[in-house]
Amino acid sequence: MAVVAELSSSSYTKTTRLNSSQLSLSSNHLSYLRRRAFRPITRPRNATVSCSITPNQVQAPIAVPAEEPKRKNDCYGVFCQTYDLKAEEETKSWKKFINIAVSGAAGMISNHLLFKLASGEVFGPDQPIALKLLGSERSFQALEGVAMELEDSLYPLLREVSIGIDPYEVFQDAEWALLIGAKPRGPGMERAGLLDINGQIFAEQGKALNAVASQNVKVIVVGNPCNTNALICLKNAPNIPAKNFHALTRLDENRAKCQLALKAGVFYDKVSNMTIWGNHSITQVPDFLNARINGLPVKEVIKDHKWLEEDFTEIIQKRGGVLIQKWGRSSAASTAVSIADAIKSLVTPTPEGDWFSSGVSSCPLNVICYYSQVYTNGNPYGIAEDIVFSMPCRSKGDGDYELVKDVIFDNYLLKRITKTEAELLAEKRCVAHLIGEGVAFCDLPEDTMLPGEM
Repeated sequence: MAVVAELSSSSYTKTTRLNSSQLSLSSNHLSYLRRRAFRPITRPRNATVSCSITPNQVQAPIAVPAEEPKRKNDCYGVFCQTYDLKAEEETKSWKKFINIAVSGAAGMISNHLLFKLASGEVFGPDQPIALKLLGSERSFQALEGVAMELEDSLYPLLREVSIGIDPYEVFQDAEWALLIGAKPRGPGMERAGLLDINGQIFAEQGKALNAVASQNVKVIVVGNPCNTNALICLKNAPNIPAKNFHALTRLDENRAKCQLALKAGVFYDKVSNMTIWGNHSITQVPDFLNARINGLPVKEVIKDHKWLEEDFTEIIQKRGGVLIQKWGRSSAASTAVSIADAIKSLVTPTPEGDWFSSGVSSCPLNVICYYSQVYTNGNPYGIAEDIVFSMPCRSKGDGDYELVKDVIFDNYLLKRITKTEAELLAEKRCVAHLIGEGVAFCDLPEDTMLPGEM
């Protein structure tokens, strides 16, 4: 007997010819076939699905199917077979699993990051996770390949993997959202154009997080320009605390620590209290005034103050571009490491006296800030309100943070902070139409994209 079945949804369809030995496909596998289908169709009104039976065949009696056991929705491959920790009694040695959504999941950065997450390196050896991977129509086949590699790696802590192209489905119940996917800057593209194109992506993802994610979801924005993309995202997610949104500046911090260690002739674990102020661009301000080496102020250890004021910042800014020149690839691996470091800084207590950098909103200290309430009430440094600005933070390891009060400023540092602040305010004007603040007006003073991100 031959049966033709057409699988359809509101937007896509895929037609598959099945023989009799294939008619026992599980509902989960049929759902999987539906998710793989991306050919747009125009269906006639009142369309029906029909089956034809080859003549001279005797139709067998139709048995009433037994109720199938409950399955997890949208799972991938072997992860459909694992037990659901939400339905099981929590064990003494394992915590309740957490949902981690990753956009741009088929890209190079994610290719390094996902395996760190699955191994337990980031959230701990007793923390099971579920990965919810977001791609695009064009990258969906590659996304399946990523899921296959995760299958083959046999990570005990990786309990579920789901893949999709709709953020409203993938972000469902997400407790962490790592927003990596963004359009890269192409030849001849101005920064203002990139702000608009990627801003639309992050506006939509902010709306999806607001609609379906956990209301305490922690969001780390990696796609550039990450500070303003984070601002757009949080403005479109008014039900999520603005304090939960971060723009990734940890790679800049890690690079700064490395360069200070090289100059001082020590290993980089001797460098602490490193702050990146402001925007993830060439206006960023690596703060050597407050940084320490072996517990001492950097300027007491490195006597070459001319190097600190002139060469140090430029080396960090150009590091990504030099790396591309050396081997023709962007810094995907070190970016993945910095994302892992940024998460670990929020889920483990900050060492006494130290701090870390993150691009965060200008919320007051120790307040859960909502955009519609007290989001614009300021910060302890006099930074302009209502932007996402990299600042020094401390955490108790609960996913939250507080801004560091005990920092010092001099004229050199304040001048450069003012410049990066002005750039972020200009970027905000460029995306006014995406954050509910009227007509956009772009007056960016110069092209400040970091080398290596063009």
